[in-house]
Amino acid sequence: MSVSQLYVIVVIIIPLILIITNRVRFDVAAIMTAAALGIAQLAGLGILGAPNSPTDASKALVGLAQPVVITLFCLFIITRYLDKTGVTRWVARRILSIGGRTEWRLVGLLTFTTAAFSLVMNNLAAGALVLPIAMDISRRTGIKPSKLLIPIAYGSCLGGAATFFTTANILSSDLLRSANPPQTPLNILDFTPTGGLIALVGIAFLTIFSGRLLPDREPSAEQSVVRRTGSELEDAYQLGERLWEIRVPSGSQLVEKTLAETGIGQRLGLSVVAIWHGRQSIFAPSPEHLVQEGDMLLIVGREDRVVRLAELGVQIGRENSTDHISPRGVSFVEAVLAPHSRAEDQSLKDLEFRRKYGYTAVALLRGERSYRTDVADFKLRPGDSLLLVGSPDRLKTLQRNPDFLTLETDLSDQPVQWHRAGLVIAVTAAAIIISILGFPVYLATLVAVILLVLAGIVNMEDAYRSMEWQAIILIAGMYPLSLAMVNTGLAGLLGDMIVHLIEPFGPLGLAAGAFIFTGLVTQVVGGQVTTVITAPILISAAITLNTSPQAIAVSSAIACSVTFFTPIAHPVNMLMIGPANYRFTDFFRSGWLLTIISFVVLLVGMVLFWGLR
Repeated sequence: MSVSQLYVIVVIIIPLILIITNRVRFDVAAIMTAAALGIAQLAGLGILGAPNSPTDASKALVGLAQPVVITLFCLFIITRYLDKTGVTRWVARRILSIGGRTEWRLVGLLTFTTAAFSLVMNNLAAGALVLPIAMDISRRTGIKPSKLLIPIAYGSCLGGAATFFTTANILSSDLLRSANPPQTPLNILDFTPTGGLIALVGIAFLTIFSGRLLPDREPSAEQSVVRRTGSELEDAYQLGERLWEIRVPSGSQLVEKTLAETGIGQRLGLSVVAIWHGRQSIFAPSPEHLVQEGDMLLIVGREDRVVRLAELGVQIGRENSTDHISPRGVSFVEAVLAPHSRAEDQSLKDLEFRRKYGYTAVALLRGERSYRTDVADFKLRPGDSLLLVGSPDRLKTLQRNPDFLTLETDLSDQPVQWHRAGLVIAVTAAAIIISILGFPVYLATLVAVILLVLAGIVNMEDAYRSMEWQAIILIAGMYPLSLAMVNTGLAGLLGDMIVHLIEPFGPLGLAAGAFIFTGLVTQVVGGQVTTVITAPILISAAITLNTSPQAIAVSSAIACSVTFFTPIAHPVNMLMIGPANYRFTDFFRSGWLLTIISFVVLLVGMVLFWGLR
């Protein structure tokens, strides 16, 4: 074994030990790995390129330019807006309506849902899509995220084993063409019988035994913050007692006047929360908004002030005003006066709050009493909290104001923005379809994001904040390790050893060895790239032993998906660590038995569907 090969082994082992013992984070270990490989190449070792070629040290950074990283960036943005427009909330409600609050049912439904998505999209995309759904369910039911997120990760991998449209599976098919002599590539359904059988058994196993296997972790500090829904804030501020519906018929003095000209706010101290004009909804309308015939105004204020509007020829009612208005699309934010705030002893009018931030204060909570009229005229005191209505697009501007502590609300009771959600769904579906037709996934998702930006759906500042940087850095940092294993010949050396050991056991033994070897390498370099290392070795062995190379390629590719020992094995695992506060050992504890079951079912599939003995 050469010095360069020994060095790579050390670079693999030391970060793994640090991770297992909880000395460093996953992303830090990945950065350490990439840096160690680059330094060695710079020093003259042939780790990432030829010996004594220091310029090849830059290959330690090639992970940042890989298609999987670009795909990740785009998927985070797409799933963020599927969540923001309410699609994930809609799916969460459907799952809750079936599963109720029963943990094992919800685990089964989430695992099945993710596996189903994985049949037609990238595993990572499926996991990223279902993650916010699970977090919404966790908030609603009180079930800890640690009980729900590993099933999502494993569900995406199980579904990926049953479809051609998984990175490892596609690569295995391509590598058959590159064999010597070239072999017939796999077709679109070759993975379905064996992988589908594994997926069905795996989903059933997770559903039945999830309570015993899944960790019971307290969520991270960020996830522990309990956000109240808009409906809960309405109750806390007793808003329903002061809600009124004002209809503007023809002939009313309000018609063709701006809200400022009507005097509703300035003269009567009332707040206009929303205006419905036909099917169009305007929330927190500006003072310059023009009132039109047929409009319905939703107003907050005291009855004796509201009835005075009758003089202006409007119809006053409370038919639906006693219901919560958050589910009708009104977006609330709670703001608390910060300690030593410069806003103390000033009113919102003094601060020109509405003009600067675009939010209307509809209630003020002082002590245990709620004030819902003339809110903008109150001199603010320490401990005051305000209930605000406005556009979510202005929230970041308000959050930058150090005089107020802004508390975001839980959006789970908000309606789906179907006009925006429809465009996000359509663009996402188009990206999936063209990916199925052969267009590169990273380009398809990149084009999808560009279209959403041009359509005004995606805000770039919000898009940057949607990134899960830990997952991105981990994948980018670990990618050079696979390059080092191939370049130093370590992958070939290990492969020859494995083939020598399993050769006496015949075709079925080769399939079993392919699974074990690939599964072990996957735990180190990840399922996205393992096939590039192991498949050429195993396909060559199959040709030598006169065994179906297609069957061995299927066995090796499926192992990239269904070996569940470490979070490093699959990028989707990394998405789940932060929100659920997982530890390294949690994945082994919940995945080792599932891996053994998947291995046994794979062998059954090799016998039934590929005729190996």
